[in-house]
Amino acid sequence: MVQEFVKRLNWQDSPHIIRANLNRELGIFRHRTFELKKMAQKRRIFAAALFCATVLCAGLAVSAQNAPSSETFKGRLSPVPIDASMMATIAGSGSLTAVLSGSTLTVTGTFDGLRSPATTAQIRRGPKGIPGPVILDLTVSKAVKGTVNGSFDLTPDQIAELRDGRWYVQIQSERAPDGNLWGWLLH
Repeated sequence: MVQEFVKRLNWQDSPHIIRANLNRELGIFRHRTFELKKMAQKRRIFAAALFCATVLCAGLAVSAQNAPSSETFKGRLSPVPIDASMMATIAGSGSLTAVLSGSTLTVTGTFDGLRSPATTAQIRRGPKGIPGPVILDLTVSKAVKGTVNGSFDLTPDQIAELRDGRWYVQIQSERAPDGNLWGWLLH
């Protein structure tokens, strides 16, 4: 561009006019150069931002795929509702943890303070505080203090019921065959 301008200069003009024309043309040239540099810098910044966004999205996608897909539910075992005549046979407490990994539910828990040895334990279905039917059988220590556990493959409907807080664990004992302790599995 400058070389073209130099060819177009009228060398017969006074040195002041030549200098003024040259400075004006060089100023335009400098301004264009500055604008091109500024545009190139904006392109580099945009490219860097785009690269960072791509890396971030890819990282999030990979971490989402590798994240463990498990949910934990907790429960507190306490005596089933009783009347005065049952006070001598029903007592105790305990805690439960249930982990849903995919469609597999693993239940573990402990209990103590029963007035007679535990006989059976089940997962049942019912709204909180209301007894319901047996869904699954658990393994329980046949003692007044022990553990309860089990592992099951669930259907999508069963998973939905569990997530809705409609499942509970109930432990029966020798002197309380209709239920001694119960506790709902909640998030």
